Amino acid sequence: MVKGVGLGYRREMVSMNKEILSANIDYVEVAPENWMRMNSLYQKPLKELTENIPLSTHGLSLSLGSPDPLDIEFVKNVKSFLDAYNVESYSEHLSYCSSNGHVYDLMPIPFTYDAARYVAKRIQQVQDILERKIAIENVSYYLSPSNELNEIEFTQIVLEEAKCDLLLDVNNVYVNSINHNYDAKSFIQAMPSTAILCGHIAGHYDEDDDLKIDTHGSAVKPEVWSLLEYAYQCHGVFPTLLERDFNIPELSEMLGETGQISAIQNKFSKRPSSV
Repeated sequence: MVKGVGLGYRREMVSMNKEILSANIDYVEVAPENWMRMNSLYQKPLKELTENIPLSTHGLSLSLGSPDPLDIEFVKNVKSFLDAYNVESYSEHLSYCSSNGHVYDLMPIPFTYDAARYVAKRIQQVQDILERKIAIENVSYYLSPSNELNEIEFTQIVLEEAKCDLLLDVNNVYVNSINHNYDAKSFIQAMPSTAILCGHIAGHYDEDDDLKIDTHGSAVKPEVWSLLEYAYQCHGVFPTLLERDFNIPELSEMLGETGQISAIQNKFSKRPSSV
């Protein structure tokens, strides 16, 4: 995995290619679903960009926790995209988004032993097809379908049984800690350092003092910046990407935030290059 600072790349940002290449960005990240079915003409801006900067991928529709059978053809298409762009890193959400059809949202998986083992087996199946390890992201959720396990225990079981990596989304940890009244630092500390491949950071919406909405549509909050620092204190520096999915501002504003990621990273010791 590429070290340093990444920027989420949306199709709306194609006009920013030149500025991105001249900025202090170490990699860009796309959702493969948004690109892999396009013809070569529409893929051209991405191809041109990634000839000069590494590409990471973060999926939206693998639906790891779905009761539906795994979409093998979709996974094969993802593999073709990863191979075509020489992508090592593919991550997905620890959630589901389909049941007899896509629901176009990331739904929480019940925190049970059976669900954890079920998801782990599906991750192993995906990894076998892709011929790569994948990383799973801790997701924001607003209703917990089951309390047999807590979120920490559920995540740890999946990581251990699937032998996969973790994409640590620091904003999601913060949002969940407020919405579900748990200690965000305890969650961060409990994650296995050796499993953390990379991280995400993003903005959220303050609906109320005890309700935060994960939007990726605003600047990163001070509390989340502080939690990112704590994550580096616990686990060392890992590649961290700024997500901005709508209300996309001028590139200079986003680069101010990626610069802040870089400044925080520079305060802490780097992890070994083999990680």
